[in-house]
Amino acid sequence: MIHQNVKTYRYRVGRNQYIVINIYQNASASAEAGNVLASNAVNVQIQKQLAKQKKRKR
Repeated sequence: MIHQNVKTYRYRVGRNQYIVINIYQNASASAEAGNVLASNAVNVQIQKQLAKQKKRKR
């Protein structure tokens, strides 16, 4: 992995909330002999926290 840049934006339209995630990354690999693999795979996990759970913490 050479470079990675992640930007997130939130938009609200009426009652709906939208999350836009932009992921930019570069990978390179080289070898004099043998096989080389450069992967640009990304794992994204989005979790939702309920407002009720936030308010009840004391």
